[in-house]
Amino acid sequence: MHFQVILRILGILLMIFSITQLPPLAVSLYYQDMTHWAFMTAFIITLLTGFIIWVPVYSVRQELSIRDGFLVTVLFWTVLGVFGSLPLMLSEQPGLSAVDAVFESVSGLTTTGATVMTGLDSLPHSILYYRQQLQWLGGMGIIVLAVAILPMLGIGGMQLYRAETPGPVKDNKLTPRITETAKALWYIYLSLTVACALAYWLAGMSLFDAIGHSFSTVAIGGFSTHDASIGYFDSAAIEAIGIFFMVVAGINFALHFFAWRHHTLMHYLQDSEVRFYLSLLGLITLLTLFVLVMTETYPAVESLRKAAFMVVSVATTTGFATADFAHWPAMLPFMLFVLAFVGGCASSTAGGMKAIRVLLILKQGYREILRLIHPNAVIPVKLGQRPIPDRILQAVWGFFSVYLIVFVVMLIALLATGLDQVTAWSAVGATLNNLGPGLGDVAAHYGDLNPTAKWILCLAMLLGRLEVFTMLVLFTPAFWRR
Repeated sequence: MHFQVILRILGILLMIFSITQLPPLAVSLYYQDMTHWAFMTAFIITLLTGFIIWVPVYSVRQELSIRDGFLVTVLFWTVLGVFGSLPLMLSEQPGLSAVDAVFESVSGLTTTGATVMTGLDSLPHSILYYRQQLQWLGGMGIIVLAVAILPMLGIGGMQLYRAETPGPVKDNKLTPRITETAKALWYIYLSLTVACALAYWLAGMSLFDAIGHSFSTVAIGGFSTHDASIGYFDSAAIEAIGIFFMVVAGINFALHFFAWRHHTLMHYLQDSEVRFYLSLLGLITLLTLFVLVMTETYPAVESLRKAAFMVVSVATTTGFATADFAHWPAMLPFMLFVLAFVGGCASSTAGGMKAIRVLLILKQGYREILRLIHPNAVIPVKLGQRPIPDRILQAVWGFFSVYLIVFVVMLIALLATGLDQVTAWSAVGATLNNLGPGLGDVAAHYGDLNPTAKWILCLAMLLGRLEVFTMLVLFTPAFWRR
């Protein structure tokens, strides 16, 4: 383990992250909301801490090992989550406690969207902007992490793309150099954000709201500048724009890269994961619409608006709201919540287990049924026309098993803190899947939970964003053994 190299990288990360305090500082000065000193203090603390860590090891030059990469990745999210909480603690509004500020910061950076804050409409503009910016940075970070960094470590979902015949990506990198990959993805991410902001602005949002909501839409985060979320605007056009960009952001960014490079869209429909992802969204939307109409919850046209937006918002793990789906009739709340476990496509900003893993689990389940009928038959699991190696299928099942075990352990831990079953179950699911809103006592916000529960859920958000294994490997004796 090269601890000096790790400290050097961590110091550089903190110094770079300190720069992110300057845009909200500028917003505070522009709106004169008197919170600029909080961002200035956070900037100085973060910059000095990073500098102090970096100076003793600035000249160290060594190659990172796989174990170093795991540790750097986990530190990237945890340390920045802690330092990102500083403005939320230092400013008089909202003036959060340490646990609440860290919870809000980690929720933003992991693009979860679970919040402990209420009264958003009366908060300073700079604080509102900062929350949205945290999600945007977290969304971009996970794309670069998943596609540019994790392949070097041999983990993540990139191995799955090589098995996809119709898809454009046959290797674990989009470009020959990792830096070029990160740069290309950043351009795509930025372009989608600008397009989303312009669309929201033209549809009637203020420029401030348009920028803020474009950050959380493309990042699939779900934070809003209003307590009523997207429902505050009561606009079918804004909701349609939100649906489009949530769906696009939930698709594998490698496919967006291919579309940008080759000026084609046909490869989206040739991709098995995208077809499964879009089919699932369409099917659940129709089922939700049917139940809402049959129970006369809303008029027919309004039912279509509510069903389409909420299904896409929950399924992509965004967490925007135009209705309180927790109180919808019949099985709808449970069905939508379970849908978030699927999430979006691999290497997107969405959370959940990822559509391609669920698709492979379903295909392998179907193969086992066929084997009962034809015990001696050789039945490969295929994506498109190409068989999937058993090594990948075993990895998918391993991930699924550990995911469920982590879910159960955290559920028991939350129940031990005194939460009721519905609240505990949905809180773990909403944070582990990076969804945000839950059911029960966390349907609106997480502010009323006890501190212990909040710390547990911070861990759940990090586990979900790092796809469980990346963090759990640090807790194994083999990781630290020479």
